[in-house]
Amino acid sequence: MDKGLHFTICVVTAALLLRESSQAGEEKDPEVLAAPKPDSRGAGEGLPTLTVTTILEDPYVMVRGAELEGYCMELLAALAGMLRFQYRVRVVGDGQYGAVAAGGNWSGMIGEILRREADIAVAPLTVTSAREEVVSFTTPFLQTGIGILLRKDTASQDMSFFHFLSPFSKETWTALLFAYLLTCFCLFLVARLSPCEWNETKNEENHFTFLNSLWFGAGALALQGATPRPQALSVRVIAVVWWLFTLALLAAYIANFTALLSSGSEQLPIQTFEDLVKQRNLEFGTLEGSSTFYYFKNSKNPIHQMIYEYMEKRREHVLVKTYQEAVQRVMDSNYAFIGESISQDLAAARHCNLIRAPEVIGARGFGIATARASPWTKPLSIAVLKLREAGDLDYLRNKWWESSCLRQSRDRWGPLEPPALGGLFLTLGIGLALGVLAALAELSSSSRRAAAHAKKSCCSVFTEEICTRLRIKGTARQSQETSGKANA
Repeated sequence: MDKGLHFTICVVTAALLLRESSQAGEEKDPEVLAAPKPDSRGAGEGLPTLTVTTILEDPYVMVRGAELEGYCMELLAALAGMLRFQYRVRVVGDGQYGAVAAGGNWSGMIGEILRREADIAVAPLTVTSAREEVVSFTTPFLQTGIGILLRKDTASQDMSFFHFLSPFSKETWTALLFAYLLTCFCLFLVARLSPCEWNETKNEENHFTFLNSLWFGAGALALQGATPRPQALSVRVIAVVWWLFTLALLAAYIANFTALLSSGSEQLPIQTFEDLVKQRNLEFGTLEGSSTFYYFKNSKNPIHQMIYEYMEKRREHVLVKTYQEAVQRVMDSNYAFIGESISQDLAAARHCNLIRAPEVIGARGFGIATARASPWTKPLSIAVLKLREAGDLDYLRNKWWESSCLRQSRDRWGPLEPPALGGLFLTLGIGLALGVLAALAELSSSSRRAAAHAKKSCCSVFTEEICTRLRIKGTARQSQETSGKANA
């Protein structure tokens, strides 16, 4: 009995030692890192455990202490809670996404799934036709494309001599000049028509000549007071409207000019992939073995073929191993990185001296890869759709792509077109019309009083006043001569 008890104790002790040794070995494995605990609904005995392969890339998967965190880790935890499974995360051994090697074998995460080393791959893994032939993909959880990442100072041109004209388009400057001349003419006209602007009509003592009106309008544009000062209500209405117009216009000019200076987006000479091929100052490349590289390889577009031939001939020099290496190279040298636009947006948000060119090609998506005929493919696809419909994917996108730079969207700040200032020009037009009507009303009232005093027709007196104020001397003299003969 004692021997049996002793034997049992020895067996239990050996089992415990073996278990501790296994756990210690697992903790020392550099490719196996602790992941955030799945939702409590997915924890428990009897639930299936999936081996998940991923790749370290900010902000999808990042190492923080002894754990992994990031967009994909939170997505995985949400899926585990919905589908009730446990998971074990390991970083891909060769650090590759997945491409066909020379012998026909697959590398990276795709290769691990094919070799049954992992059940699923949760990472920024692009869905391509070649990968779809050997593994299955779920519904994409992120949409992206292919863009160009540049450093601002290497991509910018010298400012033109007339850079100060950039805040407004040519059409806007033309409209502004027309508005200025029209306003000054209305000031001159209304000051001539209004009796309140005349000390003595016959002596032509009116200070609002056309040149003085031009000077008054220019002074308002510079936010400076200018003489002569309006006396009549009609002239003051036009002056006030012009002041408000110039105030709003100057505010728009200063704000847009400041934005153009800070963003520098209008100075980018590389807007498209064709511009990238034509220039000679920047080297360009992509991730070695990535889907982006094979996109250009298989494309029939002549520009894309030129990009592929350039990268293939200089692959040892322009192709990079990791995304972090690519971003660092863009920051440190004259290098343009071609890759996923969504990852480039993150780099531009984290590094304020980087910018992404406007053109994006090859719309694609990131999906979760599973083995062919895996029972998890459809449930994972449905779960991804539910997360999208609930707004959880948008929440994760905004959380992990939050910008640390105070920068406007590029597409974004440029020359202000006339429609953007349409209301401002409309207000100016209404004010000019009100000023002219007020001047006619003032002149009409003065003419009625003069006609009653001189016992003449109101229309004749009104006509004489207009001719006198507009210096139509010939007509005025003919009118006076006619009236003199009639009296004789």
